[in-house]
Amino acid sequence: MLVRPDRSTSRRTVLAGASAAALTAGLAACGRSGTGDSRASAPISVTDGPATGTVEFWAGAPDGDSLPPFIAAFKKENPDVTVNVTTIPSSEFDTKLTAAIASGRVPDLVSLYSQTQSSILATGAFQTVPEGLVDLGSFFEPALAGVTTADGAHKAVPWYAYARVNYYRKDVVDGLGLTPPTTWEENEAFCRQLVAAGHSIPLGMAVAWDEYSAEALSEYVHQNGSSLTTEDGKGWAINAAANVQALEYFASLFTAGYSSPDGPAFLDVVPWLTSGKNVVNVSNGPWLPGWIDEAAGEGYVAKNIGVYAQPAGPGGAKAAALGGGSLGVLDRGGNAQAAWKLVEYLSRPQVQVQWYQTFGNLPAVQSAWDDPAIADDELLAPVRDAIPTAFGAPTAATWSQVADVIGKQMEQVVRGGSTAQAALDEAQKQAEALGTGA
Repeated sequence: MLVRPDRSTSRRTVLAGASAAALTAGLAACGRSGTGDSRASAPISVTDGPATGTVEFWAGAPDGDSLPPFIAAFKKENPDVTVNVTTIPSSEFDTKLTAAIASGRVPDLVSLYSQTQSSILATGAFQTVPEGLVDLGSFFEPALAGVTTADGAHKAVPWYAYARVNYYRKDVVDGLGLTPPTTWEENEAFCRQLVAAGHSIPLGMAVAWDEYSAEALSEYVHQNGSSLTTEDGKGWAINAAANVQALEYFASLFTAGYSSPDGPAFLDVVPWLTSGKNVVNVSNGPWLPGWIDEAAGEGYVAKNIGVYAQPAGPGGAKAAALGGGSLGVLDRGGNAQAAWKLVEYLSRPQVQVQWYQTFGNLPAVQSAWDDPAIADDELLAPVRDAIPTAFGAPTAATWSQVADVIGKQMEQVVRGGSTAQAALDEAQKQAEALGTGA
């Protein structure tokens, strides 16, 4: 089964302010106009009994296209409810949702992407998760932490979760008698050996030089025991000494020739890996094996592909970027009661397993991973093991803009146009001008 990525490859722009409201015109019939301050609502109590009324549910593509069977099953338990699913291209989702929030005409329920959910939740437009709706302790902790706003209240419920890992040509590595690296130091030796064996660009890395590259740098930053934000999350610490060291290490993988600053592009990941142009694709998601088998033929992955966790930094810290998504109910929607009941239904372990089997997104509820459909897949074991070390995007409303700045500065370093210190000093300067929205 093809496991799809949680985002499209195009850059996303998150718009804020009332001027963005015009972008919601095409979705006007799919949202509700509310009144009052969206930040003022107290947590609601979800009533007993079946859901009723109409729920407007916005989901990104292609997730939304796979929801109808789940909505039908929900309706069997709640025959008097109507759920209208509006599927929005993932490259447009954040823009349209932010514009809808600015206009006050919003859906009841939305699915959020892990890369940008902190920025969206920081708008203050979402209800606090009702007490007792779900067992918050049943979710992977990093996924849960990623949907907590600055005031400490949970504003969404994790829907699916994974940690990024490295996918590699196991046949090539085994044939050379090598072992996947577990530390930065081992990684350099591993690359040298692959180059010596004729694999001139052993690593495929994130080279869009935008927020995705910034996310990649964040992994090295965390592996080096640091963070891009201050401890309280209210300020930027981009040019901290440990972060400069992390960027220097990241850039060294390019300047040493182990990775190319020009590729692979997102859609080139599979051909570069299957052709042997890369031996390792660094920091990717669990959809990749499905893509490989679809392109190279069923069974290719079982014979040729392995998975390993990202190497630990000099101090032994392990870290990986958290991927996934969450479900949030908006304050100004018209049917929060039914929306929260749908969230509860989609959070049940057996439903999350069914969602994985249908669409390929991995459960955010820990117990669902014990189902044989997931537990028996050897390629998923490293993903599960890495989730406890995973981290989410900074909880700053401006993260998308700041990440784009960081990505551009990273390219300057990799291509020899700047030092790591100068690049992160510039990123820090621009980030301070943007602020955090706190």
